[in-house]
Amino acid sequence: MAKIIISCAITGGIHTPSMSEHLPITPEQIAEQSIAAAEAGAAIIHLHARDPIDGRPTPDPEVFMQFLPRIKQNTNAVVNITTGGGLGMTLDERIAGALRASPEMASLNMGSMNFNIAPSAARVKEWKFAWEKPYLENTTNFIFRNTFADVEQVVERLGKGHGTRFEFECYDIGHLYNLAHMLDRKVVEGPLFVQSIFGILGGLGADIRNLNFMKETADRLFGDQYVWSVLAAGRHQMAFTTMAGILGGNVRVGLEDSLWIGPGQPATSNAQQVAKIRRILEELGHTIATPDEARQILALKGGDRVGF
Repeated sequence: MAKIIISCAITGGIHTPSMSEHLPITPEQIAEQSIAAAEAGAAIIHLHARDPIDGRPTPDPEVFMQFLPRIKQNTNAVVNITTGGGLGMTLDERIAGALRASPEMASLNMGSMNFNIAPSAARVKEWKFAWEKPYLENTTNFIFRNTFADVEQVVERLGKGHGTRFEFECYDIGHLYNLAHMLDRKVVEGPLFVQSIFGILGGLGADIRNLNFMKETADRLFGDQYVWSVLAAGRHQMAFTTMAGILGGNVRVGLEDSLWIGPGQPATSNAQQVAKIRRILEELGHTIATPDEARQILALKGGDRVGF
């Protein structure tokens, strides 16, 4: 069996500080949790930046540079920087951190979509910062934009400009076809790292039949030109990543995707989630890929060619 790559999404741009006291906010916290996740078995660390004062997502490259060098100095993990950013950021803002850091990998959403996280606001009893509640509630009228032209611009500026390869985030079946269109036109090239995403309101629902259909469609569209990975939001995280491992896929966990470690049990760290999925997969007979093995599988440029 092929070795399984574990990715860990450390903080994201969805959850807010009031939703979990364990969500890393400051550069120090992001670095510490990234290092611990790598030590627990994550080969890829997916990163957003936060304003250290109030925890809101920030596109500021200088904030990224407060934690990226420390992660590199203390781990061999592949660093994967967001191009999705935070809600309401422009495309230039969303890719600013990645352009500054020139990472081995970056995420790239494969289409525009409704992205509604407003229901999570109803579960918060007390807010730490004034920005959080409207940030969440306003997503009932929010569209995340990534047009075909936007995607091509990111590939041109970051992929071709920096040798960065992508985690192609596919929230729906149509996103796979968008990616296939880009592959046919040679905008992108294999091996494609395709991240199938389930459970976000506005995207594909967390249903096992959808998981199977997503894989069947990707197999048909990409054949041996892609590497498959799965993440699922909230309570679906561990069940879906376990199923992905059974089907031969790679997995992503982390506090960006879920704040839980089990039913009714808040996760206390990213490393806790990595350790759990690693244990499950190893008990199923799988071997976990090292960062260097992930680099070989995904044809990455190497950690010595980044800008931090």
